Amino acid sequence: MLVEDNERLSSLMRGGLSRGGFTVDVFDLLEDAEAALDTVDYDLILLDLGLPDGDGMDWLKRFRRGSRDVPVLVVTARGGLTDRVAGLDTGADDYLVKPFEMDELLARCRAVLRRPGAALSTVLAAGNVTLDTTSRQVAVAGSQIDAPRRETDLLEVLLRRSGQVVPRAVLEERLYGFDDEVTPNALEAHVSRLRRRLSDAAADVTVHTVRGVGYLLRPAVAP
Repeated sequence: MLVEDNERLSSLMRGGLSRGGFTVDVFDLLEDAEAALDTVDYDLILLDLGLPDGDGMDWLKRFRRGSRDVPVLVVTARGGLTDRVAGLDTGADDYLVKPFEMDELLARCRAVLRRPGAALSTVLAAGNVTLDTTSRQVAVAGSQIDAPRRETDLLEVLLRRSGQVVPRAVLEERLYGFDDEVTPNALEAHVSRLRRRLSDAAADVTVHTVRGVGYLLRPAVAP
């Protein structure tokens, strides 16, 4: 989740984050962000502090008082030492001052998500399939294979729950943002292409369909 009211900056940040492998929902009001948090389990919140309907620092304080433990990376023009200390003491997991380079923002996002209990570990594996979540590189039996972003994102969710059925709704939530144009069969198409890509690379796991429920990663059936 990105909460930023500067339209140009939010567009640039969303583009950079998407290219870095993240699915991003953008909000310019705290009220709208709060409503979205009631329906979506976000892995990370990027929070500006000067917003039209309130101060992000005050919102963060209330957010933490409500025992909400989603990681928060404050991204703001308030760069004074007092501001940075206050942000971290209020409950921010990291604090980035504008202006910044996109590479640094991506690195800080990955660093926060790698912390214990967070969503991002460095390398995920099932059978002979691995995914480096930092470089977004997929490999089968040690050999790298090319996979588009959506398929890589899909594989990551399945790897994190290897052997468990992942409901269709959870996959769609992880793969697509609110503003993405998604066709009715988009998920099935990505699953089909990923399944074929893994098979062509001689992976010993495959994506299995559980009709009416979702998908899971499990050992491939020998021909």
